[in-house]
Amino acid sequence: NLETVSRLQPVIRPQASYGRSLAVLEYVASRYPGIAVKSGLMLGMGETEEELYKAMRDLVNAGCRILTLGQYLQPSRHHPPVKRYPEPGEFDAYAEKAREFGFIAVMSGPMVRSSYKADELLQAVRDAKAETVSG
Repeated sequence: NLETVSRLQPVIRPQASYGRSLAVLEYVASRYPGIAVKSGLMLGMGETEEELYKAMRDLVNAGCRILTLGQYLQPSRHHPPVKRYPEPGEFDAYAEKAREFGFIAVMSGPMVRSSYKADELLQAVRDAKAETVSG
């Protein structure tokens, strides 16, 4: 999972690299075209809407077609605090924007986690592929 926007990656995921995470997703998407590539982003860590949209575009450009968007919750007092709690309507708007960018399947909401309704997301991708082939 990408988890967060580029600017926040060193603080939120110091062991990871934004570019390396995208490169792994891109490798899988190009090497295994039958695989449904998925990633997730957590919201409420101080990201701007512009940064969020850039991360979405970066993911689509890497071949990612499934996206989960959920609320960041501080795992412990040693982790960065929550900066904001987006309203449920914002999650809906972000999901719509993600679809506009090219994601086939999106789950977005405050309680959504990385594998949230994974079976439904995968089925949406399968249905889209079947529709493309037959239509």
